[in-house]
Amino acid sequence: MLSRKLPTMKKVLIIEDDATIVELLEIHLKDLNLSLEKRYNGVEGLREAWNAGYALIILDIMLPGLDGLEICKRLRQEGIATPILMLTAKSEEIDKVLGLEFGADDYLTKPFSIREFIARVKALLRRTQVLNRQTIPEEAKSQLQYGELNIDLDKRKVSVEGKRIELSPKEFDLLSLLASNPGKSYERSKILNLVWGYEFDGYEHTVNSHINRLRSKIEPDVTSPTYILTSWGVGYRFNEEL
Repeated sequence: MLSRKLPTMKKVLIIEDDATIVELLEIHLKDLNLSLEKRYNGVEGLREAWNAGYALIILDIMLPGLDGLEICKRLRQEGIATPILMLTAKSEEIDKVLGLEFGADDYLTKPFSIREFIARVKALLRRTQVLNRQTIPEEAKSQLQYGELNIDLDKRKVSVEGKRIELSPKEFDLLSLLASNPGKSYERSKILNLVWGYEFDGYEHTVNSHINRLRSKIEPDVTSPTYILTSWGVGYRFNEEL
């Protein structure tokens, strides 16, 4: 009798000091066939997050020892691109903006529904696979050059006028999508699906905020963009005339 090989479990790291929340999320993540590692302190969480092999990091903002924003910032500075889902008890927009600015891939404000949490986790776990399959054609060059803008797809490096521009993982993915398909207009919902992996509406503001930050970093004049253009009534496109 042949034995059936079980699929390899993906590893998820949870950094959250509320044990009740951790226990609740653990139940539902295990249902998704995910192997969990738990840390309740920011310093210990950062140390564990440096280990390779995690498919997702779930990160609370308010933590003892070291806050989640600082953890996220340090991980991105070290080149760790593991998807990060941030949890915050605060509803102020500044926390959401800072989390995304420091490199988080998504955020949830407490209290949140388990259904929405599961949907976000599934979307983030699909992110890399969806991007590799759909956003950049196989025949695409490893480097894209548009005027003073250079994009190295292999090294995930962007420079303008020879000066390196620091982008968050999502900002790079967004720029790569548009620049690999110049002239093609993408609806916000389509960008959301391709870059974030979401299959539902209501989060197009995430696309807008990332476009605004990306423009502020690469555009010579954000009031009159050169590279990333707005397709009125549709969404965004990369300037095909460069």
